[in-house]
Amino acid sequence: MIPAAFDYESPASIDEALQVIAGAGDREVKVLAGGQSLIPVLRLRMNAPDLVVDLGRIAELRGVRDDGDAIAIGAMTTHDDVTREPLIRQHALLLSLAAQTVADPQVRHRGTFGGSLAHADPAADMPAPALALGAEFVIAGPSGRRTVGASDFFTDLFTTAIGEGELLVEVRVPKHTGWGAHYEKFNHVAHTWSIVGVAAAVRVEGGTIAEAKVGLTNMGLVPIRATAVEQALVGQPATADAIRAAAQNADQGTNPMSDASADEHYRRHLAKVLTGRAVLAAVG
Repeated sequence: MIPAAFDYESPASIDEALQVIAGAGDREVKVLAGGQSLIPVLRLRMNAPDLVVDLGRIAELRGVRDDGDAIAIGAMTTHDDVTREPLIRQHALLLSLAAQTVADPQVRHRGTFGGSLAHADPAADMPAPALALGAEFVIAGPSGRRTVGASDFFTDLFTTAIGEGELLVEVRVPKHTGWGAHYEKFNHVAHTWSIVGVAAAVRVEGGTIAEAKVGLTNMGLVPIRATAVEQALVGQPATADAIRAAAQNADQGTNPMSDASADEHYRRHLAKVLTGRAVLAAVG
């Protein structure tokens, strides 16, 4: 299907993009990052914006830099770049591993890290790792920039803390240097959207789990931090039995939906199984 007609702007800077959005007035505006979610929606005419603002020419939105105790990832950095970037692999390995599971090579080369986070699909693979690692989201708007923590960024189904006239410009991820990490997902053979996914980062000292961070994909309308699992893991030996026991808490505090892919009870079962696998792989 052919999209409905819309006006198109391709600004060259963040400030110019904000000006274009502000100047749209009452017209509906959609921001184009990688386009891997927006373009299918436009083609199916599930949305018909008056204006599409393409961020593809804004060089300052791309790349990764060392920012002291964190790494800063530009919102337009592609999934493929996230998989390959040495700084990410060294200090936030979980993000690299999760990005490797996103769709296929073509989508990873076009789709963007910030675009996926801003779209906030509950089945998307990047939000849960960002939540688990305690990422901070830098949002630019007409009144300047503000930073929102991951726990406050995802607010509802396909909804984030990005306000009207604002853009996600950067994601700051605290360094987890030396942590083990793994992203485990269960999905249909026909596509790679997670029925359930688990993002795990673990720090082991002397055979004992000293710290653990676990995020869940598609176990609610937003990504969820599996705090009960984290608490059950800390202080336990990094053994399969201890990890599987802690993983039985994975569905606590979740609100999984029932749909054509899986019902609530199956998703709860998957969360426990996948959490055990993810943490066991993370401890090595």
